Amino acid sequence: MMKLRNAVRFPFGIPMSTFLLEIGSFFIRTETELVLKSRNVIPKRLLENGFQFKFGNIDTTFQNLLCK
Repeated sequence: MMKLRNAVRFPFGIPMSTFLLEIGSFFIRTETELVLKSRNVIPKRLLENGFQFKFGNIDTTFQNLLCK
């Protein structure tokens, strides 16, 4: 979120309490763990099969989104 805020030049983020996130996750029918915990996901199979991502990192991805 910090990288997204930096990309759109938004100076701060509003902290969200766990209670409000739990309410939101109830309405979107998902587990609170998916909202509250960080996950480092590596696309192992894609990379093993030679998939080439158009943007190599999140910074260039956000720059592309902002240019459109």
